[in-house]
Amino acid sequence: MNQRPRVLNFSSALNGFLQYKLAEGLSPATVFNYERDLKLWLEHMGDQDIGKITSANLLEFLNYLRSEYVPRRIAGGEERKLSDKTIYNFYVSLSAFFTWASMEFEMANPMKKVPRPRVAEDAPVEPFRREEIELLIKACDTCAEADTHDRRKFTMARPTGKRDKAILLMLLDTGLRASELCALRIGDVDMKTGKVTIRPGLEGKAKGRKGRTVYVGKSARRFLWRYLTERVDGTDPDEPLFIGKFNRPMNRDGLRQLLGSLGEKVQVRKCHPHRFRHTFAITYLRSGGDLFTLKSLLGHSTLEMVEHYARIADVDVEQAHRKASPADNWRL
Repeated sequence: MNQRPRVLNFSSALNGFLQYKLAEGLSPATVFNYERDLKLWLEHMGDQDIGKITSANLLEFLNYLRSEYVPRRIAGGEERKLSDKTIYNFYVSLSAFFTWASMEFEMANPMKKVPRPRVAEDAPVEPFRREEIELLIKACDTCAEADTHDRRKFTMARPTGKRDKAILLMLLDTGLRASELCALRIGDVDMKTGKVTIRPGLEGKAKGRKGRTVYVGKSARRFLWRYLTERVDGTDPDEPLFIGKFNRPMNRDGLRQLLGSLGEKVQVRKCHPHRFRHTFAITYLRSGGDLFTLKSLLGHSTLEMVEHYARIADVDVEQAHRKASPADNWRL
């Protein structure tokens, strides 16, 4: 085990920690979140010797986040304080850093005396209603009404209308995460069977880097076909499935902005990628789908989150098991 230098400032240790997490196989997005959180500590507390950082210092920082710190948000709302969940995420980042430092440099871990922040359970996200999805699809056709002084009000067709409809239907029909949808290539979708391949590793952006197969229905494939027929590269299997600004692959921020603007246009609240995933899961269960298949389709490693969806969907798990029990059905 490495011997800790006489003085090791936080900034130097931070670089080693981030390199360690990358080598450990964590996704760049996760490592970025660690870096962002820990740099805020550095900004507020200064570049101290990590061996002299105490539990009291850490408590002071978490209390600062809770009571004084106001984040700079791109979309405005600077007056809003951090949520309990975000403060908990800072706790996780600090805990990961000092756990690593305690092993790497044989030092005491000051996080052991810092209580875990409580996080109130989020209110269940309501799935989209059919009427809301229909409004969002319709919103893809035209831009917001233009109001000029010299001419009548008018509307123009949205140049990305076909793409945006395809995105809405793909999210609704597959339950994909935002990053997974943005990482899709044209060749990942079999237009005949509806089979969609989420590639493993960093390329596919699947959580845990595990690939999987999902399926998309005929309606979504029809919208997707209409979109791809307008693209010059629409038959190239290696090209991104969805193109964003400047002819670059769609990214998560662009996707969130797109959905948010469509929702704002037709007054559909909380229009974000995860709500589509949520809607897919709830609708799948209410339509008779089983928990184990849903777990596979969503790419979860355990049944915990799927059971959460089951509770929201009011699915009788006991009845579902009774219906599917091999021992009972085989009359053993």
